[in-house]
Amino acid sequence: MLKKLIEKQTFTKVDYSEKNLSSHEFDSCTFSNCIFLKSDLSDSDFLDCNFEECSFSMVRLNNTGMKNISFTGCKLLGIDFSKCRDFLLSFNFDKCLLDYSTFLKKKIKNTIFRDCSIKEADFTEADLTSSGFLNCDLTRTIFMHTILEKADFRTANNYSFDLEQNRVKKAKFSSSGIIGLLDKYQIIIE
Repeated sequence: MLKKLIEKQTFTKVDYSEKNLSSHEFDSCTFSNCIFLKSDLSDSDFLDCNFEECSFSMVRLNNTGMKNISFTGCKLLGIDFSKCRDFLLSFNFDKCLLDYSTFLKKKIKNTIFRDCSIKEADFTEADLTSSGFLNCDLTRTIFMHTILEKADFRTANNYSFDLEQNRVKKAKFSSSGIIGLLDKYQIIIE
């Protein structure tokens, strides 16, 4: 099936709620203040696209390609990014709500999360090598068997994970954040 190609367009305040946008290819497009409630983006490709102040809820991403995507000020609650296609998967998040989202087993090296709420998200078995969690709230976010080598947690807060269950070589932490790395020992630090 041929995909419908859409290039270099800007979409502002478009409501895609419950729309089927599967089998589309968006190249160098900008989506501003758009709503994707229960939208089906399955089998679509997004290349060099920007999403600004968009809302995603219950969106389907089965076999969706995302290459060099920028999300700014977006609401992405409970999104299952693990359904996205792995090939060239890359995105960055700035001032986004990513609570309850899943990145299970995704290779997303060099991903930047800046000023984001990432509460109760799941990064189990993901590869986050050289990624940055800059000023992010990671309350109850799961990191299990995750590659966090060279990741930057220096300005992140509320993270807690087991160093023995994750690869953390050369990861960066602030001295105040180390407490979350010792939770499993149930020690008291005063």
